Amino acid sequence: QVQLVESGGGLVQAGGSLRLSCAASGRTFSRYAMGWFRQAPGKERDFVAAITWSGGFTNYADSVKGRFTISRDNAKNTVYLQMNSLKPEDTAVYYCAAGPAPHSDYVRYGYWGQGTQVTVSS
Repeated sequence: QVQLVESGGGLVQAGGSLRLSCAASGRTFSRYAMGWFRQAPGKERDFVAAITWSGGFTNYADSVKGRFTISRDNAKNTVYLQMNSLKPEDTAVYYCAAGPAPHSDYVRYGYWGQGTQVTVSS
């Protein structure tokens, strides 16, 4: 069992940066791949980034490549999403999720946080 709590969201101007954190409880955090997804109002939940349990492999959506970086610290049971050069179209609720592999399909993840709002103003 893994419980996830996101933080770090907020309001930022276009071109700015935010770092999201996802704190996990449970001793098995390091066994899971972690993913970040986002959902804008009226839209489906979209893949953002994912990372293997070791941190040795990462996967990104094309829309965020070169701007976002996913990382994890297993000693702190935390996964991060550094977001740079933010655009208004990045506005969404951001969710972290735990699963068996760094899939881009959200149905592959069994544990989810409650989400954190990111708003990028133009």
